[in-house]
Amino acid sequence: MAELLFVDVIRRHLETLSGEKVGWLAGLRNPLVARALALLHDAPAQSWTLDALAAQAGTSRSVLAERFVHFMGQPPMQYLRQLRMQLASRLLVENGAKVVSVAAAVGFESEAAFSRAFKKCVGFSPDEWRRRGGE
Repeated sequence: MAELLFVDVIRRHLETLSGEKVGWLAGLRNPLVARALALLHDAPAQSWTLDALAAQAGTSRSVLAERFVHFMGQPPMQYLRQLRMQLASRLLVENGAKVVSVAAAVGFESEAAFSRAFKKCVGFSPDEWRRRGGE
């Protein structure tokens, strides 16, 4: 019952969003962006390109890019990068997984590339992030 109530509240909130709002909930209002978001969230470690995402979503890359930026406020690949770093930061702290395992789990082929991207995004190396408890 609680799940049904939650879904109804979210649906009603989505109906009240103005066209100028951007973000995750605004993206869910557009069927194309919602499909792209579902694909990214279902397989964040997949080796996504804009072409591949657009093909899976059933549109052209230019249409997907334009709508994604309009509703989400950022390009799809930037969103994916942030999603991967959010997942990684949680895995590092909650599961205590090795950095190489986290890197693979979020779609990086090498630990070094993941560590550089993580530090650039988060401001700390993966090991530092874990030691600090994910502050």
